[in-house]
Formats: sequence, structure tokens, C-alpha cells
Amino acid sequence: MEELFFDFIDQFGYFAVGALIFIENVFPPIPSEVILPLSGFFTTSTDMVLPLVIISATAGSVLGAYILYGIGYVLSRERLMRFFDTRPMRLLGFKGTDISSAVDWFDRKGQITVLICRCIPVVRSLISIPAGTARMNPVKFTLFTLVGSAVWNTILCSLGAAAGSAWETVSEQAEWVSDVVKYVIIAAIVVIAIVWIVKRIIPNLKKQ
Repeated sequence: MEELFFDFIDQFGYFAVGALIFIENVFPPIPSEVILPLSGFFTTSTDMVLPLVIISATAGSVLGAYILYGIGYVLSRERLMRFFDTRPMRLLGFKGTDISSAVDWFDRKGQITVLICRCIPVVRSLISIPAGTARMNPVKFTLFTLVGSAVWNTILCSLGAAAGSAWETVSEQAEWVSDVVKYVIIAAIVVIAIVWIVKRIIPNLKKQ
């Protein structure tokens, strides 16, 4: 995959950087931890310059984020509430009011997470979905996404440029951090699932 990225950026320059990061935002398994340091490296071996690489990557980030924002927008509060009020979901301990409460919390206190999560591997793209569901103000969403993405892109592109031909070392370190975050998230999900089973699902089954 690295060779594919290399050839694409080598041939299409800034457009390739923006396009790859756009795709990475829509399909998070594609690693920005590889694309961004590689893009930074190209500023040392071609006539590409770091500021324009960062701008291209950030433009791709914002456009990609709006795809997921749109998905969240379609999955409105009302639709999700109806889904979680179905019998199968209620047997799993869910209630429609859970969604309403979550969206209300996001409206009151959670919008800043869009800015913060843009700098965190794994969740940096997915945070756009709850923002869409909560119908977060598009201007604020754009601003938070732009700033958070610019920070992430600047760090990895700059490190790639500084490392030069050793850009893969930066990529490996960034992927290591990403893997740690993944393990933490998985562990948190397991703990939450256990607590959910004990507090919600088991009591519901006893009532049947």
C-alpha cells in the first residue's frame, strides 16, 4: 500500500495528498499515519512545499469529515430513538431516551470533542457522525474540524519532512501510538459492555 501511495503522490502531488486524506477520513482504516509523513518527505525530494502539503491534507480532512457528518445527519435523533425503542434493542438494555440524552449532552458539552478528537487516532474521523446526528452548527463544525485537522496534519507532515528519507520511522512511531489508542478503546468498550450487561441486560431478562 505504501508503494501505491508513493506513486500516487509522486504523480499527482498536492491533489493526491488531499484525495488520500479525504478517503482516509471516510474510510478510517486507511492510515493517515503513513500518508502524512510520506507527504512531508516529498517536500524534501520534489518541488512540493510543506505549507501547501498541509493545506491540501487539511482540505481533504474537512471534506471527508462532511461525508460522515452527513451520515450522522441522516441518522437523526428521531430515527435512532425509534430504532432503540424496538423490542430487540430494549432486550439489550437500550431505550430511545438513551439516544435523546446522549444528543442533549453533545449539544451542551460535547461539541468541543470534535476539536479534541481530530487530534486522536482512530476516533478522529468517526467523531463527525455524532456531530451530524446532533445537528451541530455547520460553521462551528467546520471550524473545529479545520483547526483539529490542521494540528494533526502539521505535526505528521512536518515530522515526515524533518525525517526525510527516514520518514517511515515517523510512520512506524505514529502507527504504534495509534495501536495503543486502539487497545485502550477496546479495553474501555469491554469494561462498558460488562457494566451494561450487569446493569441493563440481566435485569431486563429477569423481568421477562
